[in-house]
Amino acid sequence: MKSKELKDKIEKKEGGYVFYGLTPPKTSTDKDKIQGIAQRQMDRLQGLDIDGLVLYDIQDESSRNNNPRPFPFMSTWAPDAYANTYLQDLDVPKIIYKSVGKFTEESLKTWLIDNEKSIDLTVFVGAPSKEQQVNLSLQDAYRIKKESATTIKMGGVTIPERHFVKGDEHIRLTNKIANGCSFFISQCVYNLDNAKDMLSDYYFYTQEKGIKPMPIIFTLTPIGSLKTLEFTKWLGIDIQRWLENELKVSPDILNASIGICKYIANDLIGFAKEKNMPIGFNIESVAIRKAEIDASIELVKTIKDMMK
Repeated sequence: MKSKELKDKIEKKEGGYVFYGLTPPKTSTDKDKIQGIAQRQMDRLQGLDIDGLVLYDIQDESSRNNNPRPFPFMSTWAPDAYANTYLQDLDVPKIIYKSVGKFTEESLKTWLIDNEKSIDLTVFVGAPSKEQQVNLSLQDAYRIKKESATTIKMGGVTIPERHFVKGDEHIRLTNKIANGCSFFISQCVYNLDNAKDMLSDYYFYTQEKGIKPMPIIFTLTPIGSLKTLEFTKWLGIDIQRWLENELKVSPDILNASIGICKYIANDLIGFAKEKNMPIGFNIESVAIRKAEIDASIELVKTIKDMMK
């Protein structure tokens, strides 16, 4: 899918997206190795029928969790710099995450102008917690984007777990839409009930207000080891006890988690179809093990078939 097609599809509030999510290489990676990493990523994705590539802007989330981080935090390349420098030959729309707390008002204005031609879609991300010191709030970033003349299309983050705790995610979505968001990508989903509750409340809210719902893209992440399972939970992703137990005792945790991802996708597709809700999926590959990367590629193909 070309950038204009994707933007038009989002503009029309259609569903049926399949994205692939990647983390850029660590800043400590030797420059001569980065080209090889990028080439391998492009080779994998070249023949894959995806609608967009999501590139994350990693920030240290320790401020929202007092427990020790299962993996040490290591800074990564800025997603826009990585895409513009190393992934130019990949003819797929790039969805660039941007942690706005790093910016000042002036530097964000400059970033929007500088990237007008190289970035089609962006997702602004706020601070992981209120405790974290930032230069710019998410609200300020939305205002700056609104006041700029940029044609970069903006999306927002949605968190089903937050809806379970606060019950107001559908209101948050509406407020973000008022601030210029035209699509949403969820945090990784392992609790199907949380995702369906959020989708249901958003559906009935849009019905009540007589408005058309915006596309919601649910993120699915294969879990290939107990350490990854621990890290997924540390990030605040809700994995129900029974499910965690099943993954822990499974002789093949990766295969078991892929099965769960397929089940979740299939259920959400049916649920959204009944209500004519525009949804899609973002298959996340944040692992470096080949088995997990290969499994994520196969999951993309399966989800693509399901969406048809």
